[in-house]
Amino acid sequence: MTTFRQRAMATTVMTAAAAALTGAAAAQVDVVTVTATKVEADAQSIPVAVSALDGGDLDELRVDNFTDYLIQLPGITAGGSGPGQSTIYIRGLASTTPNLTVAGVAGLSPNVAFYLDEQPLAQPGRNLDVYAVDLERVEVLPGPQGTLYGASSQAGTVRLITNKPVLGEFQASSRFGVSFTQDGDMSNKAEGVVNLPFGDNFAVRLVAYVDNQGGYIDNVAGTRNASESARFRPEGTVRANGVPVSAQRAGFQSTADLSGVTFLDADNAGLVQDNFNSTTYAGFRLSARYEFDPEWRLTAGYAQQRIEADGVFFVDPELDDLQIQRFEQDRIEDEFRNVNWTLEGRLGALDVVYTGAFTDRSTDQRVDYSDYLFVGQYLPYYICDGSVTYPGAADPAGVCQPPNLYVTSASQTDVWTHEARATTPQDRRIRATFGAFYSDLTLVERNDFTYPGMIAAEPFGPFAPNFPFPGAFQSDPGPFPAGVIFRNDVRRTDEQRGVFGEVTFDLVPDVFAVTLGARWYDIDVNLEGTANSSFCNSGGVDQNAFGTNISDLYDGSGSFTFVGSCDPALRQTFTTADSLADIIAAGYSPAQAEQIFNSVRAPSSAQTDGVITKVTATWTPTDHTLFYATYSEGFRPGLLNRPGGAPGPGDYTVPFALDTDDVRNYEIGWKTELFDRQLRFNGSAFYVEIDRLQTTIFDPSIVNLFFSDNAADAEIRGVEGDFVWAPMEIPGLTVAGAFSILDTEITRVITPTDDVTAGSDLAFAPSLQGNLRARYEWGLDNGWMAHVMPQMIYSDGSRSDVIDINSANLSSYTVFSLSGGLTADQWSVELFADNITNERAQLSNNFVFDRERVTIMRPRTIGLRVGVQY
Repeated sequence: MTTFRQRAMATTVMTAAAAALTGAAAAQVDVVTVTATKVEADAQSIPVAVSALDGGDLDELRVDNFTDYLIQLPGITAGGSGPGQSTIYIRGLASTTPNLTVAGVAGLSPNVAFYLDEQPLAQPGRNLDVYAVDLERVEVLPGPQGTLYGASSQAGTVRLITNKPVLGEFQASSRFGVSFTQDGDMSNKAEGVVNLPFGDNFAVRLVAYVDNQGGYIDNVAGTRNASESARFRPEGTVRANGVPVSAQRAGFQSTADLSGVTFLDADNAGLVQDNFNSTTYAGFRLSARYEFDPEWRLTAGYAQQRIEADGVFFVDPELDDLQIQRFEQDRIEDEFRNVNWTLEGRLGALDVVYTGAFTDRSTDQRVDYSDYLFVGQYLPYYICDGSVTYPGAADPAGVCQPPNLYVTSASQTDVWTHEARATTPQDRRIRATFGAFYSDLTLVERNDFTYPGMIAAEPFGPFAPNFPFPGAFQSDPGPFPAGVIFRNDVRRTDEQRGVFGEVTFDLVPDVFAVTLGARWYDIDVNLEGTANSSFCNSGGVDQNAFGTNISDLYDGSGSFTFVGSCDPALRQTFTTADSLADIIAAGYSPAQAEQIFNSVRAPSSAQTDGVITKVTATWTPTDHTLFYATYSEGFRPGLLNRPGGAPGPGDYTVPFALDTDDVRNYEIGWKTELFDRQLRFNGSAFYVEIDRLQTTIFDPSIVNLFFSDNAADAEIRGVEGDFVWAPMEIPGLTVAGAFSILDTEITRVITPTDDVTAGSDLAFAPSLQGNLRARYEWGLDNGWMAHVMPQMIYSDGSRSDVIDINSANLSSYTVFSLSGGLTADQWSVELFADNITNERAQLSNNFVFDRERVTIMRPRTIGLRVGVQY
């Protein structure tokens, strides 16, 4: 059993030996040490597909944030719409476009685990966007990693590994940068690192950064009015994505003569601005390490980060280049604080680790919701005269107010995680890692849907102060701000427990081995709160006039309840009814009574438990060649459905709780170092079966709300690989590249909707992705080192959603970058040009509101970086 210092010395010697044995060996590829199996090991020695960018790679590639490191790794994509609003996808296991209306409490759980060191940071709806500064490496583990990493690692795991405090050594460095984006604003950043030793056994490391990223998208002048509402859209209208409007989505008044209606325009003249999507990342990370003795040490840290972003990061392809029309202000403030600790040591023959963390995240977001006009069949009902929406004749008359809408979203997430594990000696013929995991997440989210035109339209009488339904969870007791027509105020709790282990047995020492892994899990997802409307609170309204308009309520215990009247006595009847007869007696039809009665008894939680397994066989014919075959399983927990219980076509009813969606992965892989270790070539081929894929659907033939369901089964076939070549004939040259080939298919549709089609592709699954870069370094007479590095990134086209009506095509792209600079003992300076050809590379796409909104890569950017070691 080695001590911490012996391990550090062994790693240093191994890396140095690989680089400096002889002149020929100087051209050998570097050793990459990873902790993908929760044990420190050479990446070439473990039977796990892992892509790693070490600190040098991250620096050379100028990786700063979420998007930067994902585009460097083929097979990995990100859906979303800007800083703090993205979701990771690996190997094409994706179903739906994330957006605010299904984020957070109603969001699908992520299927890719996101780790900062030992702590999982994946959260419902969207991931933390951790700024990549002072990182030791980024590890990406594609394929199910559930036995070691739990529920959210269904499609893979992404790990950011930070540099830890170094004992007995003073280190300090800083880096400054400035860049200029074509047709955009200037960007600048600064970051600094200092490592302070205190004696031989204690050290502190501080990292601080600020990155001001200039905008490059223009909010241009425009107008729109309610005549463009889906309420007036006829069947057969062909959307921009080529999908015609079906009969169930045809407007309620699609044949009406609107010549008698006065439509008032929403005008964004006061919001017109060039380069309005600026962003600032600012934060720091403080960590400390204390070594009690050669066998025990404690590492603890605190990190805090704040993102402030204005505008949006997508464009409208129907407008001119880099343009969008927004009719309300867009902004997000996303802040997190994280405390973490890891105690490592030895008990007898076991290496043991206990790690824990607390993460506190708060977001305050304001989103222009005006695009909802294009799918909102009921929108005119709120912002038009009643004579327009309920004319009693085919030719309505009256006034519709401007359709400028917005949502304010406030969320607070608190997450506790704990893991204890032990590892047996790794030099034994039988070796194992086993442990237990616990996490407790609480997410409180309040979304206020604001329709300013409702105040003037007075659809329910003069607007009056509104308050949430009593008797349920409330993060804010009210009154609602003026113009709020809906408020979703919900608390979600996710509690996870797990026991895991992997055992490896060498059938033939150093040649054949078998690994068996398993994880038992138990997960509870609970909701409580309210989804309020202003129907019952507007002044001058007959309290029984809207008795058949069903809004929804979560009672204080977490149950989801439909409330079919504004009359408090009737609401009490619903929640205490013992039979359908009680509700029918209140004036409801048998069908309505059954829906209300079932909803009152909706489950308050989605609970799932079970066991997943993994089997791996490893063959190591030579010291530098490894082959493996793996069967592994993964899952994603279910969740509660807001419109659960709503009747659909035939015998279908919207489920109150979704089932897990399960994955079975069959994979063969290889890891090779060839030609005296001048060439490293790793890869894998895989086949994935997906059962009950979760997705989010909007289908008025089922229910006129977004709902989630286990929509389909699917299959994925693929091949991926990466290589590094360091030819001894050309000292100083390193060539690296990677590729991913995917073939995805929906094999069976479960939900009774025409919106999911068997035989179609999964979302965010390009059939081909690849990158290639070459770095050449040479010495100068004055002692400086010079370098130049060109790079190319390619991605094939894909689609943005498995829901046909919400899906838009993402175009293929090829992006080129170039950098060159000088490095001395203390100083470094580098010029770079990213996206040299100014490609409009489409990273994501959102067609949820029937208008294409394309998230693009930053246009051509040229900049300068200067670094100094103190």
